[in-house]
Amino acid sequence: INYITKLWRQTDPEEREKVAAKQALSAIQRVKHIMEGEEYVDFSNVNENDTLDDVDARIQARDELLAACANMLECMEKVEVQAPAMEINESEAKEQAIAAPKKKKNSRSVFFGAAMGAMVCGWVFSGNFVFTTLFTLMTALGQLEYYRMVMKTGIYPARRISVLGACSMFVTALFAPNLHQICLPLFATYTMIWFLTMRRRVTTIPEIATTFTGMFYLGYIPSFWVRIRMIGGGREPTRIAPLLAPFLEAIGQKASILPSWLPKFVHLPITTGAIFIFWTWISIAFSDVGAYFAGRKFGKTKLGKIAPAAGAASPNKTVEGYLGGSLFAACFATVGAWVMRWPYWYLTGPLHGISLAFLGLVGDLTASMLKRDSGMKDFGDLLPEHGGIMDRVDSFIFTAPYSWLVISFIIPALKAKQRLAIP
Repeated sequence: INYITKLWRQTDPEEREKVAAKQALSAIQRVKHIMEGEEYVDFSNVNENDTLDDVDARIQARDELLAACANMLECMEKVEVQAPAMEINESEAKEQAIAAPKKKKNSRSVFFGAAMGAMVCGWVFSGNFVFTTLFTLMTALGQLEYYRMVMKTGIYPARRISVLGACSMFVTALFAPNLHQICLPLFATYTMIWFLTMRRRVTTIPEIATTFTGMFYLGYIPSFWVRIRMIGGGREPTRIAPLLAPFLEAIGQKASILPSWLPKFVHLPITTGAIFIFWTWISIAFSDVGAYFAGRKFGKTKLGKIAPAAGAASPNKTVEGYLGGSLFAACFATVGAWVMRWPYWYLTGPLHGISLAFLGLVGDLTASMLKRDSGMKDFGDLLPEHGGIMDRVDSFIFTAPYSWLVISFIIPALKAKQRLAIP
């Protein structure tokens, strides 16, 4: 609660005004500093076709500009004292980071990561209603982290509409999946109406683009995980179902005590989609693990040699690390394909894992690109030594629509083909 309150306050319109005033003050100070330095701007230098009157006119213009800057700085003196809380906190954090030596990851950090994995596992199998509720909360937090980062670059989007629109996509995917795809265009239209009627000046292209990006990147795309979770209420038994039968029966009994007015498909704990999400997410997670260890052990070829922009976004990533992550993801995805009885599991599993590793890398690099442009190391500080929400889920964003395509169309088509092939 404290974290979301802090994010909401730091993206508040009043805070935006403080940030804008601080940026304006810094720009005026820089112009004044440059114009005062003869070594930077020498107006006395006469070009071939210049007259003395031209030189005098340039010097007079510079003096008028310096006088205007001095007047502005005098008027904005109070603004300089009332620096934005977000700026002050970040500067203090930077000073503390410089003063304090870097800490290595200890056993507590490893235990925290393992505990997070167990919690996510319980979340996946908690039921459609709980799964969607927590996902919606994470979306709201991630949106505020994203918009705080956008504000650092001097762009001020419509954050309230975007957060509301993104959350609506998760709720609609749960209760009315057939209407899920209409949420984005509806809220895009509402956003433009708001920009045209509620703002006192013409909205800029970056403000429109960042608002739409927030709804699409952090709302529409990841909401496909909810649609996946809804698939297959009458799940097909997996190869390990007999071993887990007592546990699954206990979960089913717990679900039966929920309010009767909730549709069964809302709180059903175990679905085919939930099992698919479990094996997909564990493949993505171990793709990151494999990429880290492979890159640390064998990494020699920087990713920037193949894709300069990707290398600039994340200079430490290597081709060998990516290949190691793909291998780990392929192994876990293959096990998952075998457990879920996929047709041609020895082919579909590895291909699924390699695709997840690639799309996970795209999500990771996209987040790194955003952070690099804003000058921030992490999206937030919610999780100790792990950053914010967006720092943990960036690899899971672009894998959502692909995963929905796989479980909704590709695997059913292969199963139908396999049944037709059986004499």
